[in-house]
Order: sequence, then structure tokens, then C-alpha cells
Amino acid sequence: MNRGRIDHLEHAHPTHLAGARFTLHYGDMTDSGGLNRLVMTVEPDEIYNLAAQSQVHISFDQPEYTGNTDGLGTTRLLEAIRATGRGTRFYQASTSEMFGLTPPPQNESAPFHPRSPYGVAKVYAHWMTVNYREAYGLFACSGILFNHESPRRGENFVTRKVTRGIAAILGGRSEKLRLGNLESKRDWGHARDYVEAMWMMLQQEKPDDYVIATGIQWSIRQLAEVAFSMVGLDWQEYVEVDKAYFRPADVPDLCGDPQKAREVLGWRPKTSFREMIEEMLEFDLAAAGLTPATYLGDRSAKAS
Repeated sequence: MNRGRIDHLEHAHPTHLAGARFTLHYGDMTDSGGLNRLVMTVEPDEIYNLAAQSQVHISFDQPEYTGNTDGLGTTRLLEAIRATGRGTRFYQASTSEMFGLTPPPQNESAPFHPRSPYGVAKVYAHWMTVNYREAYGLFACSGILFNHESPRRGENFVTRKVTRGIAAILGGRSEKLRLGNLESKRDWGHARDYVEAMWMMLQQEKPDDYVIATGIQWSIRQLAEVAFSMVGLDWQEYVEVDKAYFRPADVPDLCGDPQKAREVLGWRPKTSFREMIEEMLEFDLAAAGLTPATYLGDRSAKAS
């Protein structure tokens, strides 16, 4: 079990967690019996289902496993909630990948056209969440979150590949950064803001589904340009396109319309794209044994 991103929290001094306490339980999205026992034992007031095989590229190599964990796994968890008869509120982590080829701006009414086994599995989970809400009266919400990043982002995701790649270049451990399709466009926000939106959904009087996005689009080319410029480098001297990172079926153009979240939840993103990238660079430079201030200086990343 991979606990690398939370081990430091379990052993942190209580004052560092503002009094928060948590207990870890093992769960497997492919084991309905285990999920049933877990829900019956914990009796949670809220469940945030973030469990998934979340690598789009890997989903092409492991489509059955992706469908089992991401699609059927959500059904197992919903059924576990229904079986207890408790008023547990449920959040399903839907994704902008469900839109696929649907042109932007993508909102709650836009049709789904997924382009990967991951996207297909998430569409199944999304509609099962709607079905359990309508058929059984569960307080079940889907947050259709567009790309959300932070220093905790997995190392195989493109934003983290860029910031880690820059740290490796500056540290002399690498000369080039290899990326896939530079023309793919995404709507990137900070995970900190998006988690707040998830929580806000479960505090409403009625359950519903919401697109969570910034409404601002950047290409991977622009991502590289912004990140490299923050440390005074010309991205074109270091980035190489590698066809090995191209998807069998790409999603070229994602940009969300968060109007409903603004109006109903009162939610707005607080962190700009540049602030987010600078935060990730600071983390990865420090992790590489470098001094972030040496490379980032006092550059302002406040502009969006």
C-alpha cells in the first residue's frame, strides 16, 4: 500500500494538524465485502471517493482493471452505503476526461465523449452516482473536476514532469525533458481550491453535480514556457517531443465553465496558474537539494 504522501501526517505533532486526527483503514475497490464491512464499521457521515486507477495512459494498457476499480468500484461503494441505511453523504470524483472530444466550454449539460478507458470508466461511475441519488435518495454528488495540481501531484502527470524535469536539469542530472503532444490544452487549477469545492458540495441542502474549473485554458507548450521562464531558461533549448508519450486517442481541448459552482456553491479558485506552477517548482527544487530562491528569486507569480 502506497502511503508515501500521508506518512508524515500520521506522525506529525497535533498542533501541526490544527487538532485533526485520523485513522487509516485498508480498503480495496474490487472487494465489495470489504467495502461493506468498512462502511458498517466506520459509519461515516461523509465519503469522498477519490480511489481510482487515475493514469490515463496506463488505462489503455489496463482497461479491464481500470473499469473494475474506477467504474464498478464506485458501484460497490454506493451499494455499501445503501445497504447500511445511513444518511452518509457521498462525493464521486468525476473528471473532465469524460468530455473527451466535446468542444469547450464544457459545463454540466455538455455531452460526454470519453477518449480513454479511464474516461469511459469514470462516465459509468458518474451515471451510477446519479442513479443511486435518483433511485434510492442517496445524498450523492459528482464533482466534474478539471485538472488540479499541487506539489503532491503524481510524478507521471505532465505538470509534475515539467517541474521535476526543470529541477533535474538545474541540478545537472538531466539535459532534456521529453514530453508528448505540446498542443493539448487543459484547464489547470490548484488541488487546494478544488478540495474546498468538494467539501462545499456535501454541505448543501440538496445533492447535485458540479463542474469545477478555472475557465482559463493553457497548452502544454505554454506550461513549459511559463515554468522554464520562472527559472530563467528558454524551454525550447530543453524540451523534446517524444511520440512514446502520445495517447492512442488524445483529448485535445478541455476548458470548464464553473458558472454553476460560482452561483450555487459560492466557489471561486483562489490560486492562479502561475502561483501554482511556482509552488510546484519551489517544492521540486528543494526536493532536488537546490535552493529555490537562487533560481526563482523574488519573481512575482501573482499574475494569472
